[in-house]
Amino acid sequence: MILPVRFLHLFRSLRHRNFRLFAIGHGLSLIGTWMQMTAVAWLVWRLDHSAMLLGVVGFAARIPTFLLAPIGGVLADRFNQQRLIIATQALSLVQALALAGLMFSGHIQVWHVIVLSLVLGVIQAVDIPTRQAFLIHMIDDPHDLHNAIGLNSSMVNGARLVGPSVAGVLIALWGEAVCFLINGLSYFAVIASLLLMRVPGRQRVAGGPALLAHLAEGFRYAFGFAPIRALLLLLALVSLVGSSYGQLLPIFAERILGGDSRTQGFLISGAAVGALIGALHLASRPSVRGLGRVIAWSPAVMGGGLIVLGLSSWFWLTLAAMPVIGLGMMLQMASTNTVLQTIVDDDKRGRVMSFYSMSFMGMVPLGSLLAGAVAQLVGARAMVICGGACCILGALGFATRLPDLRRLIRPIYIQKGIIPSPAEPAGLGVAEAPAPAPTQSS
Repeated sequence: MILPVRFLHLFRSLRHRNFRLFAIGHGLSLIGTWMQMTAVAWLVWRLDHSAMLLGVVGFAARIPTFLLAPIGGVLADRFNQQRLIIATQALSLVQALALAGLMFSGHIQVWHVIVLSLVLGVIQAVDIPTRQAFLIHMIDDPHDLHNAIGLNSSMVNGARLVGPSVAGVLIALWGEAVCFLINGLSYFAVIASLLLMRVPGRQRVAGGPALLAHLAEGFRYAFGFAPIRALLLLLALVSLVGSSYGQLLPIFAERILGGDSRTQGFLISGAAVGALIGALHLASRPSVRGLGRVIAWSPAVMGGGLIVLGLSSWFWLTLAAMPVIGLGMMLQMASTNTVLQTIVDDDKRGRVMSFYSMSFMGMVPLGSLLAGAVAQLVGARAMVICGGACCILGALGFATRLPDLRRLIRPIYIQKGIIPSPAEPAGLGVAEAPAPAPTQSS
């Protein structure tokens, strides 16, 4: 009986028209996005055969999220989020078509790819926090928010399995330009879905404090409230020292396992399978309650997988570790997203989700640089093992603070009706007697 009940919960957020439209449009666009990411990496390698340039392109695409996401969060809180996302998706379309045009014309050079990757990174620095903040407006029943977040993560990882495979075939047949063109056209699907949405006219908060004052207010709000601060810091730690393993996979595939690019592809797919399982598990949960325990142990799961990756010299053992890594990373990332979305004030949601974007995606380029430098000194194995140990220590530290964090979140969940009775356990999942707690402050 458990499996059928879980299955019924799995797709319930699709009953909301706006989210259903988003799922269709965004799902198609995500496949194009992964196709372009695969084609960009292959193109840079084909043009220059430089591992350093591969790192530069990746850094250029992601560092704007770390530097500019807070500004994107301010924009998300001040302006109409639906229109803002349409604008960022339209600009992303232009970026993809620019790559395609340069390829078809035969004038493409590596510096073009770096500049256009940087441009896309700036666009995403606004798009990502705005999309995260807008998600709640696609759901008529806030109790389905965590299911929508889980399904959205499932779409990302489903596209991560499909997009690179399709891109590999198309590159072999017709070259990278076709992937860029298809990605550009795929943005029409998500733009159309956004235009068809009927969103209550509660947004548009133009005016108010100046940009820097608005940003400072969001920073004080997020880092002045212990649960938000603890969630963001744990996610930043895992993204910095744990997620950077991906940058070192070519070394494991070729030098340690004696394989080639296909070996690397198997390892990436293994992590994607684990992440997809984690996202579907979260989407099938009937409630947000209990996610604190998931956040506490998921970095330890990921850390254990990283340690096995660092110690293993056998392909099948390494391949078995990859879904564990992907599972732990996805469970922490999506659970943190869900808890943050359920405890923040609506007028500060964009800014808090911008700090979430910084902690998750923004730390990845810094982690990649750190991983490369440390691996150069002590080796890839030692770097990955050290990263796994740090993830486990971070999980233990968060677990020790979980009861106190739960007491602070409890009044918010009672106010929002997530806990119908004061006698029931709170959303971070530690069942204990009710205790008076300070309220959330700005």
